[in-house]
Amino acid sequence: MIAVLRGFTDRVFGRGSAAITVPPFDGALKPNQMLEGAEIVAELAQPNDLASHGGDLYIANGVEVLRHVGDAMRVVARFDREVTALCALPDGRLAVALDGREIRVFSAANGPADNDVAIGGANMTAVNALTAALSGNLLATDGSASYPTSQWTHDLMSHGRSGRVLSIDVASKQVQVLASGLRYAFGIAASGSDAIVSESWRHRLLMVGTKGAGRSPLDNLPVYPSRLCPAAGGGFWLTAFTGRTQLVEFVLRENAYRRRMMQEIDPEFWVAPRLNSGNSFREPMQGAHLKTMGVVKPWAPPRSYGLVIRLNADCVPRYSLHSRVDGRNHGVVAAVEAGDALYVLAKGAGRLLRLPLTAIEAEFGA
Repeated sequence: MIAVLRGFTDRVFGRGSAAITVPPFDGALKPNQMLEGAEIVAELAQPNDLASHGGDLYIANGVEVLRHVGDAMRVVARFDREVTALCALPDGRLAVALDGREIRVFSAANGPADNDVAIGGANMTAVNALTAALSGNLLATDGSASYPTSQWTHDLMSHGRSGRVLSIDVASKQVQVLASGLRYAFGIAASGSDAIVSESWRHRLLMVGTKGAGRSPLDNLPVYPSRLCPAAGGGFWLTAFTGRTQLVEFVLRENAYRRRMMQEIDPEFWVAPRLNSGNSFREPMQGAHLKTMGVVKPWAPPRSYGLVIRLNADCVPRYSLHSRVDGRNHGVVAAVEAGDALYVLAKGAGRLLRLPLTAIEAEFGA
């Protein structure tokens, strides 16, 4: 009852969950050009996820899993459906999500075979991130029960809250739901016996254990968080696939307008965040995003953005790597360490980026 009353008063006064304010990029999130100045390792047609194991880097690109060797890419596996998530298991095998609906586990050395583990069912719809738990199980985020991974904007604009966290016993193929009712679960990392999960539409991280969802160690972010991965020095790398704006926050609260927009306008031109922008004069823009003197100002409201946040073990941000509004390396969906470098996947630009860890440490005194 108290929650209902609080929600009503928030809507009346435009505060709390009904506010359209967006936190600024400040403190550890102070903008820079680190991602924009990163080395471009490869241009990819349909990049989706990254994984690393023993210094080897693997890339999910459309229906293929690639291995980055030296300066070349080698195909490790090819499937009949899009690979929407990828992770490397401690025993050297790879796990992939196919079209968000099925999980396959296979040998990284030998590639897929007829006797590979295939796990389906459990109403999986949009599996978008995988990681290995300390228990030996496979952890997964299933973003939405209503929309596939490619239609994440539909889930946002529909006020989706059907995301789940799954624990999968690879040997028995049993799937357990650890948490449900999440507002787009997109990203997971093991933290002791628990898991840290990105709840994108609530702009926060969430601790999830065997008893379900718990506290939020990091919330009220100015971006939509996505995948996490462990950092070698402790803590995590957290990616954000796009930024928040007051205009989108406003539209999300104007239900009549939002519904008509979804019915009558091409999704490409919705007032909604994107993985890339600046491709058409028909794109909706917030006032400060208009070009002035022929350029978009780097501090303009971000319809698309590129961001990686370095977290400590308690999920407190230490520093961040940016591709600002006027940059190109937007839509960052994955970041992993391999060898002596951090590899970043900018899906919006179709690029695999590389930053030497020593350069990052020198810049931020890490």
